[in-house]
Amino acid sequence: MRTAFEGLSTREINEVRMYGCTASQMREAVEQSITYRFSGPAMMAASLMSDAQEMINTEYGEVDHMRAEDARQALNRAKWILFEYCETRRG
Repeated sequence: MRTAFEGLSTREINEVRMYGCTASQMREAVEQSITYRFSGPAMMAASLMSDAQEMINTEYGEVDHMRAEDARQALNRAKWILFEYCETRRG
């Protein structure tokens, strides 16, 4: 039986728990995104935050554990994009 974390390092397992994928998978998805190419990383982060808002919108029914977890991971992905692509590096 194969597990979801089989073959991943401890760091990658933590990334999957935080973001729903590894950081390298996220970087690839971001940099291949049309939103990233035409609107930039801040707009991509804002879009993820809007998605998270929709996930926890009670108009669609009660927010169960899975919807809350999806929203948490979307917010973590948005923060990752902001820190990786938007934060000004101080040297």
